[in-house]
Amino acid sequence: MATAVKFEPEFWTDGGVWIGLSEHTPEGAGLAEMALHELKVKDWCFFQTSGTEGKRKWVGLTKQALLTSAHAVNEFFGITAQDHWLLALPTHHVGGFGILARAHLSSSPVTRLTGKWNAAEFVQKCKEVRATLASLVPTQVFDLVAAKLRAPKSIRIVLVGGGALNRELESEALRLGWPIRRTFGMTETASGVAAQPSPGADMEVLPIWQVSTDAEGVLSVRGEALAKGYAVWNEGVWCWEPIPADTGLRTRDRVEVLEFDDKRCIRFLGRESGTVKILGELVALEPIQNQIEALKLTLGLRGADAAVCDVTDPRKESRLILAVSGMEAADAARLQKSLNEMLRPLEHIQETRILHAIPRSELGKVRLAELRALL
Repeated sequence: MATAVKFEPEFWTDGGVWIGLSEHTPEGAGLAEMALHELKVKDWCFFQTSGTEGKRKWVGLTKQALLTSAHAVNEFFGITAQDHWLLALPTHHVGGFGILARAHLSSSPVTRLTGKWNAAEFVQKCKEVRATLASLVPTQVFDLVAAKLRAPKSIRIVLVGGGALNRELESEALRLGWPIRRTFGMTETASGVAAQPSPGADMEVLPIWQVSTDAEGVLSVRGEALAKGYAVWNEGVWCWEPIPADTGLRTRDRVEVLEFDDKRCIRFLGRESGTVKILGELVALEPIQNQIEALKLTLGLRGADAAVCDVTDPRKESRLILAVSGMEAADAARLQKSLNEMLRPLEHIQETRILHAIPRSELGKVRLAELRALL
């Protein structure tokens, strides 16, 4: 199913706030009440963070922040009224909502997919409406590649964010004609911070952002599209945690900042929160997860799911477990063996668990806290 939509004006009712929810809940109603009467704000949007660890937070973004981000993305990719968006992301997440803001500014038509994601239906709808633009998460790209679906001729740019895209998957997608552009951003930055100008290039920092790193390589961002803060539900009371505009936001992402002429580029290295210690050595989970995704393609495990997770160990401090679903024990053993051949000895997977399902967010990120609880 798909319906043509314009930028929904009810998101910006004067004096009101908009809460990014898939359905109405008492929590959302309470947040709106707090924002209106305690924070005394208007024309704000609140999105739940898509992070995989920690307590639930709602990010507060102004209407102007979202439009500033949208304008920067439109300028970077030359998006105009002649483009046509195919919206395949939920609008209660900033990635999907940001498409509506970009379309609003550029007067681009939008066709919204509804119902459960289906890669073949996505491609068919691209052809029907002659879509030129789309934004996907890595799991959706994986589905397109696994089904060997070629890109329609009308598509000129596919933005990919919401998680790390491994190089093997990117290469396979490009071979199938998908014009992939990696993006890097977060809910707190109203979507994108940096993006690839062309396939294979480093991601350029958008002009609206100032970026820096500390001694550990952890990224901090400042700019006019930055969120104002977090609304946190704490023991029955809403609390407000502001993000200081002068110092900006210290993220949990480790990056390398590169200078090329008058451009600044970043290379994503991993998440600070995705680093564990095993036998006194730091181990990043993100690169291991990328290897798992690549091996799923190589081994033909297209309909299966797999994720690495750390659990506490009395001797090693932490140890790694491979969680799988949708595959037989023999395939799980093949995946474990192939993965261990690529890992350092201290990273080796000694145990695989077969689960009914691996907990993931709507954008496909592994919910590590929930997965640890299951394991």
